[in-house]
Amino acid sequence: MPKKPRILVVDDESSMRGALRDWLLEDGYDVGMAANGREAVDMVREGAWDVILLDLKMPGMDGIEVLEKVKEISPDSEILMMTAYASVDTAVKAMKIGAFDYLVKPFDPDEVDLQIKKILAHKDLVLENILLKTRLKESGVSDEIIGASRPMQEIFDLISRVAPTDSTVLITGESGTGKELIARAIHGNSNRAYMPFIAVSCGALPESLLESELFGYEKGAFTGADHPRKGRFEMAQGGTLFLDEIGDISLKTQVDLLRVLQEREIRRLGGEIDVKIDVRIVSATNRDLKKSIEEKRFREDLFYRLNVIAIHVPPLRERREDIPLLAKVFVHKYCMEMNREEIKISPSAMKLLIDYHWPGNVRELENVIERSVVIGRGSEILPCDLPFMQGEKAERRYPKSIKLLEKAHIERILEETDWNISRAARELEIDRQTLYNKMQRYGIKRG
Repeated sequence: MPKKPRILVVDDESSMRGALRDWLLEDGYDVGMAANGREAVDMVREGAWDVILLDLKMPGMDGIEVLEKVKEISPDSEILMMTAYASVDTAVKAMKIGAFDYLVKPFDPDEVDLQIKKILAHKDLVLENILLKTRLKESGVSDEIIGASRPMQEIFDLISRVAPTDSTVLITGESGTGKELIARAIHGNSNRAYMPFIAVSCGALPESLLESELFGYEKGAFTGADHPRKGRFEMAQGGTLFLDEIGDISLKTQVDLLRVLQEREIRRLGGEIDVKIDVRIVSATNRDLKKSIEEKRFREDLFYRLNVIAIHVPPLRERREDIPLLAKVFVHKYCMEMNREEIKISPSAMKLLIDYHWPGNVRELENVIERSVVIGRGSEILPCDLPFMQGEKAERRYPKSIKLLEKAHIERILEETDWNISRAARELEIDRQTLYNKMQRYGIKRG
């Protein structure tokens, strides 16, 4: 089981400590409590805490002193200051010293939970970026984009040269080739590495929802907008915004995106103020955008804005020499996860892996290895453990019910298109809304 995040509550008021403890325990956190600053410092010396909720005004050692001590002892602990309206200026000073943010009393449980989740997400992002940076420099980027083949070595070289710049990057390639991982590697080796990496799957969202997701909205902008919300551009401030499936966005959204790239500012839906943004754009697509331009489905001016640096990720069948490396990495990964002794891949099974055409690319290879590790009984993965061998030889069995047959067919197309709603709808020759309705009727959800 994953380790529970550890939260330390520091407040001289027992009622406040008790209320916070109850809220946090209900949310599944491991909670500790300290009634004063000295007790808090001692608890930090005894063990690390992920997040510390620290009252600013306490008798004896106040919040600022505790903050300074804690940052010396445990620099990785994130501090959330708690303050009254009268001392907001001091709370801002605390942020300059090293506090992550502050809460103004009185606050509700949702506000506390939101801030803690924000802090934990930030910590995960920092750790992820450190790991990505280390992997790229030391061995071969990351597990999923390992490669000894010439095309992959060229990509690694391009990543190392492109990452330190702020140039816009367009990554192309089939589904499952690892385009997002390459985007993360670019971000993780850039000067923005310790700022947010925000990913948006453009093809999975209808036009109206994508606009609010990207640009945010003000209170009252539309029915149900009962509070203002930042969009992904604002969330990625100072970092990188990854726009996946960029070829699926509507012409109207393309115009809005072009304006953002030109002006470097956004306006929330229903808003009247332009917000300046400092965000690097990395986008990806499995479409042929030049063909989409010819068909008047993609703007040529936007294409040239996005395609400053182009990285094409070859399909797995074009770099078969990487398959043994990847397969062994995945075997190691899933044996570790399942706490079993590491197994090998038999020569005959490896030959089948190398010869297979891999329509789902690296993602499919990982799924095949995971399944083989789960069902394999011996010390080796054998040809009979590979699902595509059984699939090619076994007779297809279809459900007799028309409804079940339609459900199974829709699920298969969604899997083949990596749950890209726009592409799946085109494959099924229906519109997006009809596909959404059928998914809801049959209870189809991404697993």
